Amino acid sequence: MATAQQPAAPTVSRGVQPLRAAQGNEFLWRKLHSLLGVVPIGAFLLEHLLSNFEALKGPIAYGAQVKFLNSLPMVRLLEWVFIFLPILYHGCYGVWIWLRGKSNIVYYPWAGNWMYTAQRYTGLIAFLYIGQHVYRQRFSGIALPENPYESFRKVQMELQNPWMLAIYIVAMVAICWHFAYGIWLFAAKWGITPGNQARKRFGYVCAALGVALAIMGLASIWAFVGGRYPNVPENLAPANSFLIAPAQPDFNRTMLSS
Repeated sequence: MATAQQPAAPTVSRGVQPLRAAQGNEFLWRKLHSLLGVVPIGAFLLEHLLSNFEALKGPIAYGAQVKFLNSLPMVRLLEWVFIFLPILYHGCYGVWIWLRGKSNIVYYPWAGNWMYTAQRYTGLIAFLYIGQHVYRQRFSGIALPENPYESFRKVQMELQNPWMLAIYIVAMVAICWHFAYGIWLFAAKWGITPGNQARKRFGYVCAALGVALAIMGLASIWAFVGGRYPNVPENLAPANSFLIAPAQPDFNRTMLSS
């Protein structure tokens, strides 16, 4: 009697092992990417916004802040280790994450997908803007570390171009959004805000922080283009600060002091 042969078992090729927590290099790179977005990049963003806010006090105060920052010990080493290199890694790896991910906002228009897409686009805007901003303000034209009191005029001259002004405004809003939502993601991924209720409440905090930072940044931009200090000389120094009187003096104070 003939017996039916059993079919050979199919050969299953060995696939790629799934990525699990605390396994694989990608997990570490993503954790480093997340951490650097808050410290030191986020800390530098807060410092930078506070320093630029000094522009509201006038060119002398703004130049004094730039001079103070450039007088810090080992400032060149600090800016490369804690600013330039972290931003370069965070930006490049963020683009890599974007290229590998899918938002699916067309098929699944949920809030999470929209947030994911907005975070990727604002990150790209921030990365491109920071690149040109560092080049134009730090490595092009007059050297601000050696001429800190030229800082106000250099930014002011750049913002006379309406296209550059528009780029500054869009980039400021994008950066503040990216940072605020990045903090929310950081807290969720690192287990700081467990549970939907905690994440929802912290979302309101992050939203308020993003709005506050955006207002600060836009106010700093207004200080350069608002017309309060329209005639900033080239060779500005504290000794000739009387040349930088505001365009609209306080007449009431003048009457009282006379």
